[in-house]
Amino acid sequence: MITPYDPPMDPLVILHEDAHIVVVDKPAGLLSVPGRGPELADCLITRLQVAFPHALLVHRLDRDTSGVMIFALSPHAQRDLSMQFEQRRTKKTYVARVAGEVSDASGEVDLPLIVDWPNRPRQMVCHDTGKPALTLWTRTKVGGGESRLRLEPKTGRSHQLRVHCLALGHPILGDPIYAPETYDRYPRMMLHSEELRVNHPETGRGIKFRSKAPF
Repeated sequence: MITPYDPPMDPLVILHEDAHIVVVDKPAGLLSVPGRGPELADCLITRLQVAFPHALLVHRLDRDTSGVMIFALSPHAQRDLSMQFEQRRTKKTYVARVAGEVSDASGEVDLPLIVDWPNRPRQMVCHDTGKPALTLWTRTKVGGGESRLRLEPKTGRSHQLRVHCLALGHPILGDPIYAPETYDRYPRMMLHSEELRVNHPETGRGIKFRSKAPF
């Protein structure tokens, strides 16, 4: 289900800024970068560039995902951070509320993913042509017909956490694509990027940025 684009007008929440990077708490419902067409021009990076004209993209979050996102303020910082993401030297932790009561305390999903071309942007599991995708998960709360999970993606495939939760049999609540039957019952998709760890592109020191899940 493709929903209309109605981005929130919340003011930007800056979690950290220095001469090399700026870290933002992205609201749910806002594109990370512009989509195709003028109606999809409003996005996080264009809003950010009003205050930080030199902000450069390093990674993305899905439109309906909220939470920690880092941007570079120089080409050098962009190259360094992009390489960290590419080489899987970053650590990302998400929080999700999912349908159903997960029985195990923890586990992993190791399923390759590829775009489902006739139904894009939907992604799907494909053992023949999919790219490797690995997610570690821990159950932190269960009850009332749902569960709360801490998710740690070891790869960065499009819609990875959403498809892997679906593959577990516990889709993310409020997800318009993979759990459309829950979409109208929740104010947003229940997925939040809670913590990001990287090495600072200038000093090389490990740094951590955190935004508590709003649900």
